[in-house]
Amino acid sequence: MGTTASQLGKDSLAEYQELTFLTKQEILLAHKRFTELLHKDHKGDPHARVPMDRVLTLPELKSNPFRKRICHVFSTSEQKDGSLTFEDFLDLLSAFSDSATLEIKSHYAFRIFDFDDDGTLDSGDLEKLVNCLTGDTDDTRLTTEEMRQLISNILEESDIDKDGTVNLSEFQHVISRSPDFVSSFKIVL
Repeated sequence: MGTTASQLGKDSLAEYQELTFLTKQEILLAHKRFTELLHKDHKGDPHARVPMDRVLTLPELKSNPFRKRICHVFSTSEQKDGSLTFEDFLDLLSAFSDSATLEIKSHYAFRIFDFDDDGTLDSGDLEKLVNCLTGDTDDTRLTTEEMRQLISNILEESDIDKDGTVNLSEFQHVISRSPDFVSSFKIVL
């Protein structure tokens, strides 16, 4: 563990603690896990990126139906390829940590569910969200009518301004009435 701490540096470690909801131990573990994902040629490179397909091998993400969207939302890659730097990885873990606030968690949940990245959840986003949750197979897929009715019900409950979409504040209002959201929106290494 001493080598991991020295690779990060005390200043970096302190800064990461200040900027995230993670403890020193969680940051060190995150660094260890991130380094294990890196190609051997990139170990020691502070700007190295782990490709999304490698990130998705983490057991904590492997079974998450939104795993690819999570990578895309937290990736700062100009290629929009879902690859993560160590700082992207820390941001991801911080937002999903037990210590993150409801506001932070709901903000990132909204971004993950906003599949077309237009700042609202429309019927297309809601359909993709439902398919992620139910599984998009012939056995689990809702019929067209069931999907239409479910999306209509979601919008009826959530779309306060009745514009046909759910914006961030409407989403946060719905989430604030869900007592188990904060405890279920987490990834722990």
